Amino acid sequence: MARALRGAVGPVRERGPRVRFGPSPTGFLHLGGLRTALYNYIFAKKHQGTFILRVEDTDQNRVVPGAAEGIEDMLDWAGIPPDESPRRGGCFGPYQQSRRLDLYRRASSELLERGAAYRCFCTPQRLDLLKKEALRSQQTPRYDNRCRHLTPTEVAEKLSQGLDWVVRFRLEKGVEPFQDLVYGWTKHEVAEVEGDPVILKGDGFPTYHLANVVDDHHMGISHVLRGTEWLTSTSKHLLLYRAFGWDPPQFGHLPLLLNKYGGKLSKRQGDIFLERFARDGYLPEALLDIITNCGSGFAENQMGRTLEELISQFEIDRITTHSALLDLEKLPEFNRIHLSRHIENEGLRQKLVRELQLLVEHAYGEQQVDQEVLEKDYVERVLLLRKGHISFLKNLVSSDYSYLWVRPSVSREQLQTMSAEVDEIGKLVLGLMTRQAAVLTMEELNKDLRSLHEQIKETKYSNMMQLLRLALSGQQHGPSVAEMMVTLGPKEVCGRIHKALSS
Repeated sequence: MARALRGAVGPVRERGPRVRFGPSPTGFLHLGGLRTALYNYIFAKKHQGTFILRVEDTDQNRVVPGAAEGIEDMLDWAGIPPDESPRRGGCFGPYQQSRRLDLYRRASSELLERGAAYRCFCTPQRLDLLKKEALRSQQTPRYDNRCRHLTPTEVAEKLSQGLDWVVRFRLEKGVEPFQDLVYGWTKHEVAEVEGDPVILKGDGFPTYHLANVVDDHHMGISHVLRGTEWLTSTSKHLLLYRAFGWDPPQFGHLPLLLNKYGGKLSKRQGDIFLERFARDGYLPEALLDIITNCGSGFAENQMGRTLEELISQFEIDRITTHSALLDLEKLPEFNRIHLSRHIENEGLRQKLVRELQLLVEHAYGEQQVDQEVLEKDYVERVLLLRKGHISFLKNLVSSDYSYLWVRPSVSREQLQTMSAEVDEIGKLVLGLMTRQAAVLTMEELNKDLRSLHEQIKETKYSNMMQLLRLALSGQQHGPSVAEMMVTLGPKEVCGRIHKALSS
């Protein structure tokens, strides 16, 4: 199926596209919204364009205080900040629709003057009866366009009576097809299945249809990338563009983001809201990676893509019409990959060091061995050695890793149940530690421990390792003994073995 962008890439690169993400501030930003914002962001950056955040708050009954600010906060957190927004400003503001009401009133007045719209005086009670009658007849509810046929004299009379009214747009037959960037050539004869839609409500606020067309025109939006739920409304929007005499943008509708079973993502208990993922320790890169990995727009699916790689590899004509199935059970694995990358990066690693220091203080408080466990070099060594083994930073303050921050309480009797040669093993390890340099390596230690075992008469190597692991960590399972020794360092290893042997 041919895609319109193939012929548009040239001019897009010359002037740079202007795209927008237009959420309603009715709550937290969720994964579906993040995905729409991300595709707009990477499309803009791919073609040296502009990414705009426009808060669509015309339904004042559903606006949640602070939600607009929270949405922009989450875009910043995700690493895809807008170039123009309510917070950042720009040349095409205001960027909140509730502050652009005069523009919509002037636009609706223009349509009234042109005869492309009309005042509707139907009461809510009449509209409710129409809806109930349609449902009773097993038909789709639609307005019957009654007020479309009022004469100018009848309109003037109703206005003189002070009756409430709204503005409706005249839907015309003969919709022209348009080429969607994802779905190809399509059209919907909206006049045959819908009644004339309200474009300006009685409270002076516009509906989605008018506000988006007017704002996209005045903000110079060149490409509209939005959810597929708006695909059937696009023909209606194109009629509005034609009524105004404006050139429309190019439209591309993104397939739905569904759960792995093909159903809607659950909003229960905040399962898909970004605040929840941020609170639980997920990295934004992991979220960006998984919501593009499960969808389309790229030559192949691969885990571990950075934002820069997403931008460079993205091609809009690779987006398919298939719904994107998101398996959130895989998200920890995505997070493990990106956490490893953060640990490898010098600058990002220092940020992780500070975060882990705070987590340790919060988790263990006065139980800490001493302030040495919070020293940068020690914490950094822990991160580097556990790289690739943990999915979350908070894993390192779980009970499995408590030995890193608190000395275990292990008695001599516990060790003797594992080997009668506990004293001999202890002395050999202490001697090994005094001969080791301050900086230990696991490769050298593994060789030295093998050599050391040759001096033990009865205890198996595996039992010796279990004994040392218990003495060092108080646990039966965990990282290798060599890794524990490298992490803790010679001084702490000696201290723990002395303590265990003498207790």
